[in-house]
Amino acid sequence: MSSGDSLVTLVPYLRRFARALTGSQELGDACVVTALEVVLGGKKPNIPARIALYRSVLAEVNAKDASPVGPSTRASRTAPMERNLAVLTPMGRQAFLLVAMEEFTVQDAALVMEMSVDDVTSLLEDAGQDIAAQIATDVVIIEDEPLIAIDLQTLVEGLGHRVVRVARTERQAIDAVMQTRPGLVLADIQLADGSSGVDAVNEILRTYSVPVIFITAFPERLLTGSKPEPTFLITKPYQTDAVKAVISQALFFDVRRR
Repeated sequence: MSSGDSLVTLVPYLRRFARALTGSQELGDACVVTALEVVLGGKKPNIPARIALYRSVLAEVNAKDASPVGPSTRASRTAPMERNLAVLTPMGRQAFLLVAMEEFTVQDAALVMEMSVDDVTSLLEDAGQDIAAQIATDVVIIEDEPLIAIDLQTLVEGLGHRVVRVARTERQAIDAVMQTRPGLVLADIQLADGSSGVDAVNEILRTYSVPVIFITAFPERLLTGSKPEPTFLITKPYQTDAVKAVISQALFFDVRRR
């Protein structure tokens, strides 16, 4: 973290991280608020501010028992999809999101989690295997750039999912979801004809409940502090591992909510 970075710059990313861990905007934001109060009101840590803030958020998430439950004897009695999603342990999710979505090095992720580098590396390897084993679902991609749409389709299908439609405009997006009823939507916010992916998603969610991952070059248009905000948000240019991790998170929380 450079000296030019400020707390204001970090807050949207802390909120994104906390919401991805908890599956709840309200609970995630509460963890961030408490974490900020702890860091700002306590003794100045002897570690970089970014690491201290993420460490504090993790502590709040764990203290509130907000991270989704891991495998248990209950898993053998649940539906196949829930069993497969439940194998992602809370610590594995934390490690994977810190590295893939928040772009920490493995060494810095180890500092955040207060673990050894070897232990975090092991968590990342296990999480990668678990993510690859997710149950397939139908996916609609809302993206007007052909090369990005092709790249996302290749990535999604490589995970074992099936892309049932690619939409380039707001109207196409609404029609695609209503006609195919997918299990997941990947959406840009700025579409081909000047229409809005956000408007398309809002219209879709009025009548059909589906997890949505926004993939955008303009995250500040979505992380405004007003409600509703997306739980799942990836910034362009994206990393492949970040998309894989967030797809797994979105499907996990959708199953848990249901």
